Amino acid sequence: MKPVRVLIVDDHDLVRAGLRLLIQAIAGIEVVGEASDGREAIALAQSLRPDVVLMDLLMPELNGLDATARIVASDAAVRVVILSMSAAEEAVLPALRAGAVGYLLKNVRPIELEMAIRAAARGETYLCSAVSRHVVDRCFERSHAADALYDRLTPRQREVLQLVAEGRSSKEIAGRLGIGVESVKTFLSRAFSKLQARNRVEAVQRAVAELGYVPIGASVFLDRFMGFFWLAVFGAMHDKDLAGVIITQARHAARAAGLDDASE
Repeated sequence: MKPVRVLIVDDHDLVRAGLRLLIQAIAGIEVVGEASDGREAIALAQSLRPDVVLMDLLMPELNGLDATARIVASDAAVRVVILSMSAAEEAVLPALRAGAVGYLLKNVRPIELEMAIRAAARGETYLCSAVSRHVVDRCFERSHAADALYDRLTPRQREVLQLVAEGRSSKEIAGRLGIGVESVKTFLSRAFSKLQARNRVEAVQRAVAELGYVPIGASVFLDRFMGFFWLAVFGAMHDKDLAGVIITQARHAARAAGLDDASE
């Protein structure tokens, strides 16, 4: 039987390393590639044709939500399982709507990660236990309105809005997307109108509340911490000094995210 081929997508090296270590220990499943953002994920999904993509949601450049939608639209045989820190309906609904067949929290046990990968490879849906039935029910109760809002925005408008949520200026967005500043302003103006937003702040607030976008900020620390956590676990198994170094790095990440006071 051929092994299940997995593509790992996360913008933090340590998170990817932790997942790779876990998956390498599972018989019949192999990691065939890694991507650090949504654009790279789309390219690798097309070239590698993995069976399953483990997709982070919060990434720069192109978020996991839009990357999932594009991958599934390009090749329905590729199954996407979301890895997130949030079990809230605001995060689950957009992921399922984008075409993901699985949703896991980053603190799940390794056995549940294996179960999700195998289920996805069989074409089944897998939701971790924390994403309870009532959350899913509430998600789909709101799906009609959210679908309408999502569909009103073009892929390019969503892409620009993602970069706005990351705090980038119109000039920075233009440079990253290879378009003119005036084009960026046009995309934003049309997106603002569709979102019934008067400015960037209101547009980002609606995107976060209704489309599942998450601005870069303290949430980045949570993603990084899970990578530090898993590496610390493996390090403690073989080298306690290594585990100590990793924990120190986690503390530095907390300070960089502005969470140093809360971590004391």
